[in-house]
Amino acid sequence: MAEFTLPKNSVVAKGKIYKAPEGTKNIRRFEVYRWDPDTGENPRIDTYELDADLCGTKILDAIIHIKNEVDSTLTFRRSCREGVCGSCAMNINGKNSLACTKAISEYSGTIKIYPLPHLDVVKDLVPDMSHFYDQYAEIKPWLTSNSTPPATERLQSKEDRDKLDGLYDCVLCACCSTSCPSYWWNSDKYLGPAVLLQAYRWLVDSRDENTDERLAQLDDAFKLYRCHTIMNCTDTCPKGLNPAKAIAETKKLLATRKD
Repeated sequence: MAEFTLPKNSVVAKGKIYKAPEGTKNIRRFEVYRWDPDTGENPRIDTYELDADLCGTKILDAIIHIKNEVDSTLTFRRSCREGVCGSCAMNINGKNSLACTKAISEYSGTIKIYPLPHLDVVKDLVPDMSHFYDQYAEIKPWLTSNSTPPATERLQSKEDRDKLDGLYDCVLCACCSTSCPSYWWNSDKYLGPAVLLQAYRWLVDSRDENTDERLAQLDDAFKLYRCHTIMNCTDTCPKGLNPAKAIAETKKLLATRKD
């Protein structure tokens, strides 16, 4: 795993320390990245001491407790709390993950929470995902067909449907792409692991009829071939998916098409 890189706008200073109430026995300490563009101040790290018996079991529970009970100015994204929406992706103790799926008990000592690395920060733990979503739209993540639509639905064999397992499960949290050094260096051109996994999902869908067009769009020195198989993407995926394999399979499809 590559060393964690702080967000782009970061000259980080020590911030406030919020002590747990006197007499608290089960204290857990959280260091949280804070930055508010409206203040004009540099980013800082605020420290929160929480009563672990009161704040729930997951990292997201602790962050929500901070927001509700300690410091209402803390800003972050969250929605489903079930590892489905991808909203609460952040860097926890140096590794990207979903805060709602990580138990506080998995970590010893101080828990350090940062926004996803190498993205501009909107505020606190909220990264700017605009470019990521623009790249996702670029691969046309929907079923495309030139034939006459069937009267009912487009059928698949069980074998063809099984090819989509481990691909459709992606929640677009961007944990993999923002852990990839190749994406850090070339995110203006390289599509990154998450988007390339999604691209492969449509390449192997038997119902899609534009495989050649999709492959031609990916046949680019930067869009696809900036992947150097570092494997950070597969290591960090909170859903246990394998973007590196999807990228390798896409390269194989291109090679066989050219032959």
